[in-house]
Amino acid sequence: MDTLLSAPILFFGLGAVIALTGARIPFPEGFGKALAAYLLVAIGLKGGVALAGADVGAVLPLLLTAGLLSLLMPVLGFGLLRSAVGLDQVNAAAIAAHYGSVSLVTFVTATKLLESQGVTFGGHMVAALAIMEGPAIVSGLLLAGAAGMVSGVAAGGGGSLSVPLGGGSGNGGSIRGAIREAAFNGSVLLLAGSLLVGLVIGKPGLQSLHGLFIAPWDGVLCLFLLEMGYLATSRLREAVSLSPRLIAFGIVMPLAGAVIGLAAAASLGLGLGDAALLVTLCASASYIAVPAALRHALPAAEPGLSLPLSLGITFPFNILVGIPLYLAVSRAVLT
Repeated sequence: MDTLLSAPILFFGLGAVIALTGARIPFPEGFGKALAAYLLVAIGLKGGVALAGADVGAVLPLLLTAGLLSLLMPVLGFGLLRSAVGLDQVNAAAIAAHYGSVSLVTFVTATKLLESQGVTFGGHMVAALAIMEGPAIVSGLLLAGAAGMVSGVAAGGGGSLSVPLGGGSGNGGSIRGAIREAAFNGSVLLLAGSLLVGLVIGKPGLQSLHGLFIAPWDGVLCLFLLEMGYLATSRLREAVSLSPRLIAFGIVMPLAGAVIGLAAAASLGLGLGDAALLVTLCASASYIAVPAALRHALPAAEPGLSLPLSLGITFPFNILVGIPLYLAVSRAVLT
């Protein structure tokens, strides 16, 4: 109950109420993007500073596991979407990629909950966040390629597959281009770059930036969740048109991801804080990096399915229910 009554969650609810009334939040255009950039830089800096004192050899297994989880999670999502939901192959691949990648805001909200309860976690979890952005996109493209739908090129007669790997096709998309966009996505580069800056400047350098990146953190997070509550509720209206099975997937998939993340955390021997964050990452779904990367490579995919599902169903579920649940289960299993 304390989590639901915390300021960030209350602001998320306020954004939802504003959306339900049909009003608009009086933010200037681009304000939300600026807040997102601030959060990326701030969390990257803090993660880099914490990572500076970490044993690289000790955290390497975690980072490798994070990348592997992101690569393989879409396979599970794809199987569920094809068998249980009955979705076509290309949309199943696109949605599955969203659920193998991660959500920065879900991660940040989880760190806030941990801090409020005095649960410590390592800065290397920010590196895990950055690593888990991209592999799912590659996996989603490969799953779509198996359907002959990458770049909108269908399988030819006799079941042969035509997948352009070089420069563009008739519609300008390619696997290579999408992978490049995933690797050089602005959000990923900003987070990774800030992590490196924090690694270099260390605690003394971060202390000099306290007034900009540490002190205002809670307030900026509240403003960002205000807008996210508004956007999520707006997408929730679109989600009404989704099939009941697809909506159920938007809740079942994060729970399945959480179980997988918890099993991985237990096998790695992670502490409570790191384990809860890994579980949260596995349970989250991307609504920024993946849509940007797949926009050109999978033009046949319907964003009217993936975005309302990830942003309108899974995101609010994780914010309001999932994160406290993941922490409670992690505490019960690992302590």
